[in-house]
Amino acid sequence: MDKILSARVDEIILNKISFLAQKLHVSKKKIIEGAVQMYAQQVEAAGDMDVFAQTCGAWKRKETIAQTVSHAKSAFRKSMERMQK
Repeated sequence: MDKILSARVDEIILNKISFLAQKLHVSKKKIIEGAVQMYAQQVEAAGDMDVFAQTCGAWKRKETIAQTVSHAKSAFRKSMERMQK
């Protein structure tokens, strides 16, 4: 499903996108998508897209799953009790 993207772009860049779209007989959307894909391939080739290394490390918790669930349930219960008073 396509999403709508709104961004302020320099007029020179917008003209280049329009020129490329006309020259290659494709839509401006295809030009932008292609450019993003090329950037992504460059980053992947450089090895800078290790998702696990860049995330917060939720899987490396010192507490067990049961403890995490217990803390979450406790926080929710306290929140509900506070709202009932």
